[in-house]
Amino acid sequence: MNGFPAGSAAQMAPWTVICLCAEWCGVCRDYRPAFDQMAQGAVGTAWHWLDVEDHADIAGDFDVETFPSLLVAQGEQVRFLGALTPHAAVLERLLQTLRADPHASRSSLPEGADALWARIRAASLSDSAGGGLRKPLAAE
Repeated sequence: MNGFPAGSAAQMAPWTVICLCAEWCGVCRDYRPAFDQMAQGAVGTAWHWLDVEDHADIAGDFDVETFPSLLVAQGEQVRFLGALTPHAAVLERLLQTLRADPHASRSSLPEGADALWARIRAASLSDSAGGGLRKPLAAE
């Protein structure tokens, strides 16, 4: 049970996972294949790869201090934003925890998390394999 009434809008809100990365980051480049593989196997979750230096307008005032960092959102609500050890198993455990507890991580979000997510949703992101900007997240 995830804490939401069965069939509620909150329970059914779509999930989005975004890797905030930089092209120069070797760790990001090494993580990309595992991230893309998870994206291919995920049903009901949108996955995006966002180079924050190529799209500084989206990052705005939010400073990504550790690469790669991840933003995980459910619907319009940020559920996690921060650095995460770049291993598929770690990301999978995070997603399982967030799905099981609707309040997990909300209290520890960095300042600016909601504003960053709003800018990302307003922008147009391609699928995880494309890496560029293409379509509004709201249209997915």
